[in-house]
Amino acid sequence: MSRVSQKKKEEWAFFLNARNRIEYNEKCKRCQKDCKQSWRAELVYCPDYRSKRAES
Repeated sequence: MSRVSQKKKEEWAFFLNARNRIEYNEKCKRCQKDCKQSWRAELVYCPDYRSKRAES
């Protein structure tokens, strides 16, 4: 088993849910890109996401 640095642990702690599993934002779950955001944050920026309510 490989060891994870303290800095990496702190970084991933933002993504962990109550059961200590990594969880992403609802809009990022099915996305194939690697720019996923935490479930704790609001969607900051996503180049592929476009709201249906957005003006065309």
